[in-house]
Amino acid sequence: MRSTPDIPYFMPGTRTIAIDRSHRINEQIRITPIRVIGAEGAQLGIMPTEQALQMAREADLDLVEVAPTERPPVCRIMDFGKFKYQLKKKQSKNHHPQQKTKEIRVRPKTGDHDIETKVNHAREFLQHKDKVQVTVVFRGRELAHIEEGQKVVKHVIESLADIGKIESAPSQQGKRISCVIAPK
Repeated sequence: MRSTPDIPYFMPGTRTIAIDRSHRINEQIRITPIRVIGAEGAQLGIMPTEQALQMAREADLDLVEVAPTERPPVCRIMDFGKFKYQLKKKQSKNHHPQQKTKEIRVRPKTGDHDIETKVNHAREFLQHKDKVQVTVVFRGRELAHIEEGQKVVKHVIESLADIGKIESAPSQQGKRISCVIAPK
């Protein structure tokens, strides 16, 4: 018979609890004696493991090993499901979403209203803490009027100055002028 680590086990007279590798609970605690902390946080002293398990069963809670390296090990009477939930919540609170880079493409002859629409989209991206790459694309004979593209980039940067800051200055690479604006 194969055993799988994440399948719950059942013992008569106890609750069904999924096995967790980081904390030993109830019958998984083999060392005796142990230092016990009550459900309210009061120290109950050093006692045999069986006596602590009996106290946990009477309170309809679990005996969880919280400091296995101490001598004697420290165990706490608590609701293990609630404890795991709080640990997971604390870990997700520390997680920061990754910043993305959104791109806005315009042409040198793009109309004023169209540019304002794109600026509003860029404003939304910056409010969501994403970076915005503004790119002016030249085609054909538009390359002869690079100053028109520079005016467009300058206008976009000025429009977003209140909510963003320039991370990389406008630079020309082939048929494009691009810059990156980061949220303030």
